[in-house]
Amino acid sequence: MNVIFLTIGRMHNIQQSGIYTDLLRKFREEGHTVYAVSANEKRNGGKTEIIDANGVHILRVKTGNITKCGLIEKGISTLKIEGQFIRAIKKYLKDVKFDLIMYSTPPITFAKVVKFIKKRDHAKSYLLLKDIFPQNAVDIGVLKTGGLKGFIYKFFRKKEKDLYAFSDKIGCMSQANCDYVLKQNPEIDASKVEICPNSVKVQDLRLKKSDALAMREKYGIPVDKKVFVYGGNLGKPQGIPFLIECLRSQEKNQKAFFLIVGSGTEFVLLEKYFEEAKPQNMKLMKSLPKADYDKMVAACDVGMIFLDHRFTIPNFPSRLLAYMQAGVPVLACTDPNTDVGKVIEQGSFGWWCESNDVSAFDKCVNLVTGLSEEEYQAMQDNALAYLKENYSVDIAYQVITSGVKE
Repeated sequence: MNVIFLTIGRMHNIQQSGIYTDLLRKFREEGHTVYAVSANEKRNGGKTEIIDANGVHILRVKTGNITKCGLIEKGISTLKIEGQFIRAIKKYLKDVKFDLIMYSTPPITFAKVVKFIKKRDHAKSYLLLKDIFPQNAVDIGVLKTGGLKGFIYKFFRKKEKDLYAFSDKIGCMSQANCDYVLKQNPEIDASKVEICPNSVKVQDLRLKKSDALAMREKYGIPVDKKVFVYGGNLGKPQGIPFLIECLRSQEKNQKAFFLIVGSGTEFVLLEKYFEEAKPQNMKLMKSLPKADYDKMVAACDVGMIFLDHRFTIPNFPSRLLAYMQAGVPVLACTDPNTDVGKVIEQGSFGWWCESNDVSAFDKCVNLVTGLSEEEYQAMQDNALAYLKENYSVDIAYQVITSGVKE
């Protein structure tokens, strides 16, 4: 089967671990011919080119800046993507007949690309729904359903519905995602909506105790405290003001240390807090080399997830899987609409509280610092076992290929 995957992500190392690269390698390993079409942003000296990378053909398409830029620039670049991708596919992949089109959200502006390939090749289409836009932007106040921003919302809402309509199957990250999509879009045939979870090639990335201690010492992290780590995007979706409230409440905790590693539009809020409060049991870092970051997560005791309490859509952060691979129990502070907390608690590998309740966060921290070594080890084992049973790339592959056969 000839498979094409559309993404705005920068696809440059197919061997690197990730929810998309692991899935594409799985298709390759199963004997399929795999193509990826990705954005090559202007800031990276973007040009359109096709390369072979470890058995996967990657078509990099010159686009405007989509990430780490202003809202207007991002919006204009996103709207241009459809035409840019179609022209590149016509030029570089005109002789390839595709059997399966896979694509993820964001963005929702792939509808015309999907329609073009489906019409040309009679291909099946599979949407990996990772982001429900524009409602997520409405939830956190970036867009509104009325006024001038309401026109923008309605435009993108139509794009969203078009993408759903052109998709033969819609793979949602969890049951809550499936329920939400069908409730908000009753015109969708329920039979085409299914759970296709975030997935990775399962690896045990736990560190030996000596290696974990070495990582902590390298970056000045205490070796005698429970270390809570947050790694990743620090933007509006993460509800950074609440994260700061939680940190303030823990400034005098002698048993815990909090490490924040990431970047994003709200990083400046954390920077300001650290400059003013100068907390002694916390550290803020903008970035780490990828290899060191992965080891640092595994050297910590608890991985944290934060989501803005205003969300009505059920987000399911892929960061969860990185923590589980490292054998790190998870503390999730989220809105009540996502089921990620339910999954963590049912799997017995972490804790959950609502992201508007600092006292509940404090209680979770106290539970962690009160664990015995045996109890902590059991949660580590549970995290890896649950990952293997529910989020292996083998599962996602079977779901997608079974859907195509239908």
